Amino acid sequence: MSFPTHRPRRLRTTPAMRRLTAEHRLSAAELILPAFIREGLTEPRPITSMPGVQQHTTDSLRRAAAEAVQLGVGGIMLFGVPAARDARGTASLDPEGVLNKAIREVRAEVGDDLVVMSDVCLDEFTDHGHCGVLDAHGYVDNDATLEIYGRMAVAQADAGAHVLGPSGMMDGQVAAIRQALEDAGHANTAVLAYAAKYASAFYGPFREAVDSQLTGDRRTYQMDAANRREAILEVELDLAEGADMVMVKPAMSYLDILADVAAMSPVPVAAYQISGEYSMIEAAAANGWIDRRAAITESVLGIKRAGANMVLTYWAKELAGWLKES
Repeated sequence: MSFPTHRPRRLRTTPAMRRLTAEHRLSAAELILPAFIREGLTEPRPITSMPGVQQHTTDSLRRAAAEAVQLGVGGIMLFGVPAARDARGTASLDPEGVLNKAIREVRAEVGDDLVVMSDVCLDEFTDHGHCGVLDAHGYVDNDATLEIYGRMAVAQADAGAHVLGPSGMMDGQVAAIRQALEDAGHANTAVLAYAAKYASAFYGPFREAVDSQLTGDRRTYQMDAANRREAILEVELDLAEGADMVMVKPAMSYLDILADVAAMSPVPVAAYQISGEYSMIEAAAANGWIDRRAAITESVLGIKRAGANMVLTYWAKELAGWLKES
C-alpha cells in the first residue's frame, strides 16, 4: 500500500500531534553542566571564545551549582585551573588544590541533589599541557601516568565527587582508578569513562577555558578521527575494567560512533557537546545566520536521538530553563 493510503504528514498536522508522536524528548535530568573554576580569581572571568561561559570563583561556582539544582539539571562536571603547574601536575593531588577544594564546596552547596562529577586528567595541571607525565623523549608515559591518576581519583573521591571522569585516554586508566578507589574505601564512587575520545579540531575554545599550556598535540593517545571500529574496542576495554558509564567525545562529528556505542553498551552512555560545537552555534547566531534557541535545541536533541542517555553541554542550565517553561 502507498499514497494515498499512507500519508505520514497526518502525524505532523499540529504541535500537539507532533508532541504526542515524538520519538525522543529532552529532559533536564539528562543534562550535565561542564564548569571551570580558576584559582586566584576575585570575580568570574568570561571566556572570550565561548560567549556566555566563564571561569568561576568559588562563590560563582556554588551559585551555578545551586541554579542547576533549581532547574532540574542532572549533574555538573568540574574542571580546575591552578595558579601553578609543573611537569607532573602535582597540584592535582593537593587536598586544598583548586579542583579538590571546588568539589568540596559544590558538595557543601548541593549535597546529593546534583550529581557532582570531576575531571581526572593532568592536562590542566601540567606545564606542558599533556594529559600525562612525559618520558625522557617527550612521549606520554602511560603507566607512570596511571599511578598519578589513581591518586587523583582518591583525592577527588575524598573531596566528595559522586562520579569521576577519567579523560586522558591512557590504556588501563579505568582499571587503575577503580582499584585505587576500592583500596581507599570508595567502593560507591562511580566512574564515567571517556571511552571514545577523539583528537579533534573542535577542542580549540576549551584550551582557553583551562588556560592550556599544550605544546604539540595529543594524537598519540586520543583516537584518530578516521577510526570507527576502534571505538568499540575502547569501550569494551573500559567496560571490562569496571566503567559504570561510558562517554563519546566530541558529539557533533561523531554521532555515528555514539550510535554504535549506544547499540552495544550495557551501561549508560554520555556524549560531550564540546566547546567548538558551542562556539560555532553561538557565533552563527550572533551574526543572525541561524535561530539560536532552535539550533541549540536541535543540536542537543540530535545527540539524544543518536543514543546518548546524558549530554554534557554548556547550555545545560539555559536549555533546562526552556524545558521548564514549556
